[in-house]
Parts: sequence; structure tokens; C-alpha cells
Amino acid sequence: MKRSGPLLAVLLVLVAAWVGWSGVQQWRGDVRAEALGAARDRMVSTTVDAVAAQTRDLATRLAREEVQAALASGDTAAAGTALLAGWNGAGPAQFLPASLAPAYADAANFGYARLGLLEKALADDAATAMVVRDDGKPALGVAAPVAVSGAPAVVYVRLPLGVITAAVEQAPVPDGAYLALRQGNYNVAERGDGSLGGSADVLSREVGKTGLRAAAALPDVPEGPFGLGALPCMVLAGLLAVLAVLVLLMALGKLPKLKVRRKAADEPEDAEPTLGEALQREQAAAPAAPAARAAAPAPAATGVEVDPGIFRAYDIRGVVGRELTPQVATLIGQAIGNLMEEKGLTDIVVGRDGRLSGPELAAGLVEGLRRAGRNVIDVGRVPTPVVYFAAYHLRAGSGVAVTGSHNPPDYNGFKIVVGGETLSGDAIQDLCERIREGRLLQAAAPGSLQQQSVDEDYIRRIADDVQAERPLKVVVDAGNGVAGDIAPRLLEAIGAEVIPLYCEVDGSFPNHHPDPSEPRNLEDLVQMVQRFDADLGVAFDGDGDRLGVVTKEGRIVFPDRLLMLFAADVLQRNPGALVIYDVKCTGRLQDYILRNGGSPMMWKTGHSLIKAKMRETEAELAGEMSGHFFFKERWYGFDDGLYSAARLLEILAGRFETPSEVLDELPGGVSTPEIKVPVDGNPHALVERFVQAAQGEESPFAGARLTTIDGLRADWSDGWGLLRASNTTPVLVLRFEADDDAALRRIKDLYREQLRALLPDAALDF
Repeated sequence: MKRSGPLLAVLLVLVAAWVGWSGVQQWRGDVRAEALGAARDRMVSTTVDAVAAQTRDLATRLAREEVQAALASGDTAAAGTALLAGWNGAGPAQFLPASLAPAYADAANFGYARLGLLEKALADDAATAMVVRDDGKPALGVAAPVAVSGAPAVVYVRLPLGVITAAVEQAPVPDGAYLALRQGNYNVAERGDGSLGGSADVLSREVGKTGLRAAAALPDVPEGPFGLGALPCMVLAGLLAVLAVLVLLMALGKLPKLKVRRKAADEPEDAEPTLGEALQREQAAAPAAPAARAAAPAPAATGVEVDPGIFRAYDIRGVVGRELTPQVATLIGQAIGNLMEEKGLTDIVVGRDGRLSGPELAAGLVEGLRRAGRNVIDVGRVPTPVVYFAAYHLRAGSGVAVTGSHNPPDYNGFKIVVGGETLSGDAIQDLCERIREGRLLQAAAPGSLQQQSVDEDYIRRIADDVQAERPLKVVVDAGNGVAGDIAPRLLEAIGAEVIPLYCEVDGSFPNHHPDPSEPRNLEDLVQMVQRFDADLGVAFDGDGDRLGVVTKEGRIVFPDRLLMLFAADVLQRNPGALVIYDVKCTGRLQDYILRNGGSPMMWKTGHSLIKAKMRETEAELAGEMSGHFFFKERWYGFDDGLYSAARLLEILAGRFETPSEVLDELPGGVSTPEIKVPVDGNPHALVERFVQAAQGEESPFAGARLTTIDGLRADWSDGWGLLRASNTTPVLVLRFEADDDAALRRIKDLYREQLRALLPDAALDF
């Protein structure tokens, strides 16, 4: 010990110094992160106040007597002059009819962001603000609904960006950090180290309901030893230093030797017990605790039993008569009405698909909404996207589609939009909690109910904007779903020759299941296309929000390749626009979007998640491998299979080549459809373990680009593979694509081998 002690002490001192320095670095990083977070949050608060001040100012100015008098007489020039009087930097003021016909007549030059602002002001029936491009320059646009000569209209005023960027310019940004105010991918203002901008969304915060967000980033701080933070590092350094001193003193003989007392052979067994023995004796003597009883599920405070399992990730869905009854629908309606009350919303649209249980569930839902004092507009039997359209068209802003989508006939459910936002995840679980706890609004007087047909308005709105330059012969397979009511009429209205297939609405789905993502459900469509020598075949799911396509030769065109075609078309008019796609889409999509001048973004699977990301980023287009397409350009940004079919025909009819030739030009490879592996237990937990194993240093995924936003997607130069957990059923979902069969087998074998370690008894026959 005398020889090795000093050397060991020195080694301990060095380790203590290293650990202590790591702790200091961690502490400095924590201090800087706290300062940046405070600056970001202060910026959020200040910007919210600044935007609110501008919308309040607009509302106050509109209420002036001279402005109202000019508007009542129809003199918009005088109204604009009075409105802008004394408003520094504001102007000009534009007044447009509520139809926005002048703006839509030249939408590209007017600006889609400005159109979106005006639509939002009309839909919310309130002054609103948004960063827009006006005459090619960014500005803060404010808009509000007005009446001109008694007719509904909207006013738009341009303001300088400086009214909302002051908070960024004055924020105390720590050295080496980054702070920005963003709308979509556009930096309205930024400060600090711009090289950190690419990772700034990790620490971003929404700026109220403005559509803006505060993005922030810090340089990486090396992780402390064993992943320890600042305080543990410093404590460990201190302990190591003390240990070093003790070792040195012992080596120098400065500490007394410790004497160990051994029990004599004749010492009695009842000697004083050690502390450990005493504790053991106390535990043995203590009376046994009563066995814990399993907690019984709390009954719903309403007295009606509601299965929490029907509240899914993207919607509410269950088996009719067992999990979904009119009484349950009524409670769901009351819960939605309660949420609307909290948001200050009054009107809501209700529609239903063609399922046999639709009328009674819709009636129960309407009853609950009216109990909560909401005014209901019943649009009858229509596809889900028509419900979404009606929410915009009728200025309600909220809607519920009673639909089981592509599920079996005995299922039904609800897709819910409140205040323009599709409910998902925690928001849907919140409805369940409201019902369970009895937090349901009972208004003093029931809300109103009116029936209104909107299908002709929907068709006219699309046909006024989308037209095929030449007639194409199209077979339309609705699978006896509700799209059969409208899809043939819509496509005929834009100039197509339509051959209907299974377009009679029948909730028992007697011919095939209405799910175009399953190839076997497209077999009849392929035969009809070939029998009638049609140019194309299109298919819709049970509620019309998804699209499937087959060519004249009977080939299925996967949705990710259709998204390429849509992206190229949208980007011609919107260079640089953001296009979002889910993790199941082809690896060639990113390059295709970039080559066409766009900005690609991969995101999580789920129609509500995609819509939320579109709202956040102001993307012009998005799509999922499941067949959901979301057009913001010239449309409203929700998933609409019927509208997507119309846009597809418009593109194909405008080309000299045949539709098959156009679709065959799209880059492709060897790929699999979705592969589903049923599992017992939580599929998300299995995926989490799979992801952790794949990220190790010795992982067979080394060399691949790993994406973990939704499961594990590994991209190599010659292909990619994906494993994710379904958010709706207890299954694992896999998909693979490669340049050739050999690469596809290699990637599938790798995923199968890694998955077998977690599921040794599963049938992994992909």
C-alpha cells in the first residue's frame, strides 16, 4: 500500500478533476439552457400580446362611427381611409366579398397565405393575424369580417413585420445560442448562431394560436461520465477527492489501523444484535400487511358505461351495440359540446357515412351536442371530407363525421374537428375523462338543429376550380361506401366520363371491403377498367377520405408515387413549398421533391398528426402511404379522397401522354405493401426496445440513416426498411423498398433477425 498508495491517490485526483470539469460544463450548459428558455418564453408572451394588440386595434378601428357609416353606404374607399387614419405603417386596406371570388380568381398572385388568413377570419368570425407575403414581401396581415352595404365581406390590412419582431430583437440570447420566430419554415426574425437553426425546432414553443412558433437551440454539451448531470458530477468529484486524501494518508501511515472484533467461540448467541439483524427481527415480528386488492375500474359518473378502449389515437371507434350505443353517442356529444363551450364555439356540423348504424348514432350525438347548448347543422349522409368542407363553407369551424371509415360493417365511430383542429391523442382522451368524471355541460336551453344539404355546394366549389382539359374515361369503385353518392357526379362535373362500380351505398358492403390500401379489394376495379378500356380506375374507402388508383394495364399506383405527381404539379405554382409525407413513403420521394424545387419533410403516420403538422408549417401539400392526401393549395388542407381524384384527373388530362405513361414515368423500385404482425401486449413498447437495440455501437444497422420519429426507419443507399407500432390496433407494421430483389431480401432479413430476438414465437413470414 505504501508504494502504490500515492500513485492511486494521484489517479483518483485526476479522475476527480475530470469528473468535476464535466460537472462544471454541465452546470454551464444548464444555466445557458435556463436563460435561453426564459428568453424564448418571454418572447412567446410578448409576441402573443403584440399580435393580440394588432387584432384588437383592427376591431376597435372598425367600430368607429365614420368607418361603419362608410361601410353601410358601400363606400369602401372612405372606409379604408377612416380605418387607417393614424395607424402608423398600416395599409392599404382591402375589402373583399365573403365569397373571396376576386382573390380566388388570381390566387397565385394574391397569395395563398393571404387567402388562408381571410378564410380564417371569416371562419372564426373574428379579427385574426398571420405572417403573409404581400407584393412579394413578408408582412403581418390582419383581417376581420365586416358588412359592406349589409352584405358579408372581409377586410385585409398589411402591417410591417416590426410590430411583432421587436420581442426577438430585444431578447437576451445567451452567447452561442439561437433564437427565432418562425411561421412554417420561414424565419420571421432570428438572433444568435444561425448554424444551429436546423435543430431549433426541438426546443420550440407555439406562440399561442397565432400559427407562429418560437424556435431555440443550444450547442451540444458533452455528456457527463455515466450520463450524470451537473450536481451528481460535482458530488462524485468531491467523493473521489476525499477518497484520494484518505488513500494518501493511509499510505503515509497517518491513519490509525482499524481493529476488527471477532466473536469468541464461547460468546453466547443472545449477544447484542447488529443493526441489520435488528431490522430483520423487526420485519419478522411485524404483522403481515393485508393483500392489496386490484383497483376496480371507476364507473362513469353519468351512469352509462363507456368503454375507454373506443377512444383511439385519431378518432373514436368501436363495435355498435357492444361499445357504441346511442346513449354513449349522446355523452360523446355532450363532451364535445363542453369542449366547444370552453373555446367559445357555438356552431357545429354533423354528417354520417352509409353504415346501417349511422342514423341512430348521429341522432344520439346531436342530442348530446344540443344538451350542451351547441347549434347543430345536420348535413345528412355525406363523405367525411364533405363534413370538413361544410365546417368551412357554413362558417361553423367545427364538425363531427359519424363514420367507421374502412372498418368492418359492425363498427362505427366519430372523427372530430373543433375550431378547425382535428382532435387526436390527448385531446380524444380528454373527452373520455370528461365523460368518466361527469364534466358534461347541461345548458339552460338546448341548442338549435337545422338540416342543410351541402353536396351540390361541394361539387360546385371544386368544379369551379378544377377542370380536365380533355375527357378521360374513369371507373369509380366506391365499395358501396358513402363516396358512391357524390364521387361520380363530381368527376363528371370536371369533365370525366364515369363508369360507376359498387356506387350504391350499402352499409353491409356486400361486394368487397371499402379499403383501397388492400390489393385484393381492387381486383374488381382492375377487371372493369380493362373490360371498358378505361383510362384509369379510382377507388375510395368507406367514408371517402382515402384514394386508390389502378392503371389501364391493371397496375396499382401506390399513394407515395401519386404524391410525387401531386408535388410536381403544386411546386410548379409554389416553388420552394413544403411537402410532408409519412414514414411509410418511398425513399425516392425526398429526392423527387427536391428536384422539383420543393422542401420535403418526413413526419409521423396518422391523418390528424399530418394535418397538425401542416397547420404548424404551412405546408402546401401532404400525403400518407395509406392514401390520405392533403391539399392546402387551392383547397382547405384536410384529407379528401374525392378532391384528390379530381386533382389527379386534372393533371393527367393536361398531359399529352396517356395516363399510364405519365404514371409509369414516376421513379419506382421493388417494394412491399404494409406487413402487419399481430402482437400480445403493447406494440409501442416492443418498438421502443427494437429502436434501443438498433442504436447500439455494434448494431447491424450501422451505416444506415436512422429515423426514429415514428418507430425505426433505416435508409441505405440501395433501399430502406421500417418498423413502427400501429396507433389503432395491437400490431407491428413493417414496409420495405429497395433498388432490386437482392437488396430487398437483405433488408427484410435484417429486420426479421432483429425482430425475432424480441418475438421468438411470432410468425415472421415476410
